[in-house]
Amino acid sequence: MFPPATPARDRGPRHGRAAADSHDVIEVRGARENNLADISLDIPKRRLTVFTGVSGSGKSSLVFGTIAAESQRLINETYTAFIQSFMQSQGRPDVDALRNLSAAIVVDQERMGANSRSTVGTATDAQTMLRIVFSRIGTPHVGTSSAFSFNSAEGMCPECEGLGRVSDVDVSQLVDVDLSLNEGAITVPNFTVDSWYWQGLANSGFFDPDTKLRDYTPAQWEDFLHKPATKIKIGTMNTTYEGLLVKVRRLYLVKDRESLQPHIRAFVDRAVTFTSCRACGGSRLNPAALGSKIDGRNIADCAAMQISDLAEFVRGIEDPSVGPLVATLRGTLESLVEIGLGYLSLDRESSTLSGGEAQRVKMVRHLGSSLTDVTYVFDEPTVGLHPHDIERMNNLLLLLRDKGNTVLVVEHKPETIEIADHVVDLGPGAGSSGGRVCFTGDVAGLRRSDSLTGRHLDHRARLRERVRRPLGQLSITGATLHNLKDVSVDIPLGVLTVVTGVAGSGKSSLIHGSLPRREGVAVVDQTAIRGSRRSNPATYTGLLDPIRTAFAKANGVRAALFSANSEGACPNCKGIGLVYTDLAMMAGVASVCEQCEGRRFTPEVLTHKLRGKDISEVLGMSVTEAREFFAPGSGPGAGSGASFGAARAVLDRLSDVGLGYLGLGQPLTTLSGGERQRLKLAIRMAEKATTYVLDEPTTGLHLADVDQLLALLDRIVDDGNTVVVIEHHQAVMAHADWIVDLGPGAGHDGGRIVFTGTPADLVAEGDSLTARHLRTYLGMSTAR
Repeated sequence: MFPPATPARDRGPRHGRAAADSHDVIEVRGARENNLADISLDIPKRRLTVFTGVSGSGKSSLVFGTIAAESQRLINETYTAFIQSFMQSQGRPDVDALRNLSAAIVVDQERMGANSRSTVGTATDAQTMLRIVFSRIGTPHVGTSSAFSFNSAEGMCPECEGLGRVSDVDVSQLVDVDLSLNEGAITVPNFTVDSWYWQGLANSGFFDPDTKLRDYTPAQWEDFLHKPATKIKIGTMNTTYEGLLVKVRRLYLVKDRESLQPHIRAFVDRAVTFTSCRACGGSRLNPAALGSKIDGRNIADCAAMQISDLAEFVRGIEDPSVGPLVATLRGTLESLVEIGLGYLSLDRESSTLSGGEAQRVKMVRHLGSSLTDVTYVFDEPTVGLHPHDIERMNNLLLLLRDKGNTVLVVEHKPETIEIADHVVDLGPGAGSSGGRVCFTGDVAGLRRSDSLTGRHLDHRARLRERVRRPLGQLSITGATLHNLKDVSVDIPLGVLTVVTGVAGSGKSSLIHGSLPRREGVAVVDQTAIRGSRRSNPATYTGLLDPIRTAFAKANGVRAALFSANSEGACPNCKGIGLVYTDLAMMAGVASVCEQCEGRRFTPEVLTHKLRGKDISEVLGMSVTEAREFFAPGSGPGAGSGASFGAARAVLDRLSDVGLGYLGLGQPLTTLSGGERQRLKLAIRMAEKATTYVLDEPTTGLHLADVDQLLALLDRIVDDGNTVVVIEHHQAVMAHADWIVDLGPGAGHDGGRIVFTGTPADLVAEGDSLTARHLRTYLGMSTAR
């Protein structure tokens, strides 16, 4: 367990030096990264500083894009040019000066990769320590620690090669056996009749293309699906024949799923099934490793246990030969429990963790570090945490600070802002309206300030005076996914329902495991937006299509000219606007394209105008500016009216979700987590859905923006729809018509419905952790 951290308000100057000492502050001078408006400020070292401001105000640009980026770049420059050539290149941030930087460790919400060999145990080194313990005291003795590793040939199951599962292909998803090849029996993408792949099969001579597949002989069926690469001649051309299944595996199944085009990825998801390996039962290990036990349990049993239970099991190992190692392992496991991840297991694949869970797992790796006087940078560490768990997270942040480190946190939750030694508030708005320092100082000073954050720090939502009446119900019956214990519950229709409970209580399992496949249900989840540096809000939302059409009709030319990914692209930069120069063993350099001056299009394309603006100027507009440009009735003629209307509809939805400041051509890679989720919500709102499922929509939202989100959810419901929100934010709970609370704890201590009813009933009658915290939240509001 962690020692108690010293409260921020009780701490005096550290190390006997006054805070005004120039070496005790990180000096930022003239920062202009992204939307930062040439700002300068001092950030105290060996303190906990929280950066606040509305989404898009420049917090991440300052903390991650400037301070952390320059620290890591300077460290990389200490390596030789040869070593640097193997490292990710990092350009210098747009800042005049940064002084007194220390080594920065970024603990962000990036997912921990899609490698199925990476687990919670391998990511925290707990699995390594467990392997060593088994190699020393497990009976019978089977070898060194590598004999217990599913990532080594010595320990892995030979059948599944340490993955724990084997893949199979559902042939019914590849073909329709009631059709012939000429009738289109193959349903695999890119295998349509007369396509190149189809011709290689149909004209191979191994079977009649007019024979229905169900009439193939066993030998023909074997050749059709499984025949290995064989040289054949089709007409006068020599080529290679492969069975359909062989070719599909080679073309689609050996590639990284995320590299596939969306329609092919959807096909792979339908066609490929994964089953637990029969040889090892999904344990990943060979029989020798599974045969070695401690107190009746093998290492796979231990890795599958809930971490809180495994910590208890490890406490019972008293063999003095592994005493120090067991103490370290126990500390790691107890750290995971203390940070609110006790419901996980060591064999949980890292890729299945949420962004918040991944960030907390990374944090555990640093808690036991002997390093001091480093800078830890966190990105909304309270994401995915119930109010009950936020206090634990706050204690960990204070613990890192009290070890003599500088802790920088980008955060919106008032519970974390409250513990800060120092606050930097950016704004006053977002995008071009932000990027300025609105306040620096302590929390008391923030409250007295007139900044947006200061005004909203003590703002509390209240219970609805009148809740909406349900129009029906969506029934979930006998849900058993993950830790759910045969849960049955009715989700009311036509109202705003909040599903809550501590992290790991089963909220996502209940909702995402039951509702998404139903008709009329649109889901906005936490999956990352996939996009290259060419992707922007205009391309991602489909807004560019009506814009291109309007330009084409107004000028009597092809729409393809107005795509930076097609005919109209500047040939020098290929439509990116930047030219990336590879400096071999030195870091690469990105510079504005000299030919198009960053406008991305050819000079000819830029001569075509729409209401006096060229395509580059339109893509340079914000959503708010573009809404005025494409206002109803403003089109140049009847031919462009429909395009203007289609563009305005997309822009209206972007404005409704609070993204009016976003640039149409702004790269998706520059968007914050909250901005990306709201962008997805804007797209989902265009679908013909009647039920919207949102997963923590307050992620990345400033206190002031939560009210705007609640107003949006009200509009969606008042239009006759149903909204189901998985959420921990008390303001959203208080605003709900109905609450479904899961728990009472996490993992096997959760998975039950502990309350259903109105927020007022929860506050009046509930005894769950949610009820207690919501009472406290509303009590603060009443007392003011």
